[in-house]
Amino acid sequence: MPSDIVHASWCEISPKRIAKNLQLALGLLPKGAQFCAVLKADAYGHGIDRVVPIICEQGVNYVGITSNEEARAVRAAGFRGTIMRLRSATPDEIRGAVRDQVEEQVGTLYAAQVFRGMARQNTKVPKLHLSINAGGISRDGVELSSHEGRQACLEILDTIGQHIVGICSHFPSNVVHDLALSNLQFQKDVDWVFNHSPLRRDAVKVHTGSSLTLVSEQNVTTGLFRCGAIMYGILKPELGFRPTMALKSRVTNLATYPQGSTIGYDRATYLKEDRRLANVSLGYANGIRRSFFNKSSVLVRGRVAPILGKISMNTITVDVTDLPEVAVGDEVVLFGQQGAGCIENKHMELQAETIMADVFADWGQRNHRVGVE
Repeated sequence: MPSDIVHASWCEISPKRIAKNLQLALGLLPKGAQFCAVLKADAYGHGIDRVVPIICEQGVNYVGITSNEEARAVRAAGFRGTIMRLRSATPDEIRGAVRDQVEEQVGTLYAAQVFRGMARQNTKVPKLHLSINAGGISRDGVELSSHEGRQACLEILDTIGQHIVGICSHFPSNVVHDLALSNLQFQKDVDWVFNHSPLRRDAVKVHTGSSLTLVSEQNVTTGLFRCGAIMYGILKPELGFRPTMALKSRVTNLATYPQGSTIGYDRATYLKEDRRLANVSLGYANGIRRSFFNKSSVLVRGRVAPILGKISMNTITVDVTDLPEVAVGDEVVLFGQQGAGCIENKHMELQAETIMADVFADWGQRNHRVGVE
């Protein structure tokens, strides 16, 4: 893309903060546990090519992805460690990821038969992680609480057991009491697998847990924490973790409108008095969702200014009546810091009615990204 393009909106990505967050996260690891850097959704919208050098520099040897495109980008960025897919995959995806040495999950007999078919066709079978549900999120793993599930697991082990290098699960909740119960069930299921197969504990990596698990008050038994959110400053600001992305745009127009004017589509907002309004060049096409209506603000010249009217595709309207110094071209901050003002994680989550992982992944893949320090 030509370098002379002026972007209407952009995400500022801070590699320095990513590095600091990762350093803090590695310091939280229990003795003997390892760290898997989760880079799905293009590293939560931050850019895989920008994050991989950071994790390599800090000695992280495991990366979690979901798509073949992500795996290819990780390798292209220079990562030579272990890539594991954090979901089940279609046969075509599996075959397409062999060249990038992606370790896959197996949690059904169908998947096991796919891998056995690859072996019969003299296609290299990837290293596999047996996914067990353990009363969890019922997404990818085999459920060992039922007779059918145990029988399926035995058949999986008989079919492709020689390729299994890991046993994994995903906890559905990180509330302390629930997490303790989930961990107990996971360990019982892992014991059952080892007791009913030739797999050896010293040759198999048993892993579960996420960023929320790592920062919880509950100890869990896992050889590997698969973490994304904590790297991007989504959790635990009290421990020093800081957001690694800011979303910005600029004022494109200024005008004063009289009392009684309506703002935006559907005449959803009426002016009770004359107000000076600024147009800002981003909208729901850039990840500022229509649900932001009537409850959102931005920063202009370091001060808070409310958004008025419904969110348009590429424009929002901001009330700058109390900020007479605002001019066309001024920077507008939708998330992040400007001068003494700051829109923090908790405020954005309330506005967006979702979690920061959701908005980061959305913003980073919809807007131009620029690295800053």
